[in-house]
Amino acid sequence: MYLAHSMTKLIDELSKLPTIGPKTAQRLAFYILKASQEDVRRLAEVILEVKEKIKNCSICYNITEDDPCSICQDIKRNKKIICVVQQASDIIALEKTKEYKGTYHVLGGAISPLDGITPEHLRIKELLKRIADNQIEEIIIATNPNVEGEATAIYLTKLIKPLGLKLTRIAYGIPVGGDLEYADEVTLAKALEGRIQL
Repeated sequence: MYLAHSMTKLIDELSKLPTIGPKTAQRLAFYILKASQEDVRRLAEVILEVKEKIKNCSICYNITEDDPCSICQDIKRNKKIICVVQQASDIIALEKTKEYKGTYHVLGGAISPLDGITPEHLRIKELLKRIADNQIEEIIIATNPNVEGEATAIYLTKLIKPLGLKLTRIAYGIPVGGDLEYADEVTLAKALEGRIQL
């Protein structure tokens, strides 16, 4: 299909976004083309504003405009508990539960030797410094339940367990509303492993 050069460039740039394939990028490009000049200008300004204003919290490495972030500043938070996550986006998911009242530490990824990501690429030294400098009572490891997340959890466990802190891992398994017959073996095994006493 023949497209104007500027449209092709826009589609190419949009398709670089995660989970956006060529067809979705094309639909978005045509949506932007149909949108008003003002809407497009506002979108461009917001994208630039995010790039200019957003930084990492100097304590937990969450994304923020203010340093420290609102979670680290919140006096109602239990500063003795740190939940370790891979990405700042994981905090959003945990905060939606309205159950967790501690603080966070964003590693910035997970150990993945195939992708060239070693422990030195993550904010593990910063986590250990936080533990040493503060009276931390519990570390909750909330890495993803995949190979990289598990490797990261095992590595962190080896480093933190000797410090004598309470060390926990989030449970995972069968989702609420899920059917056992459709769950894979690994998920079922983890659900059994993480069972609680009634």
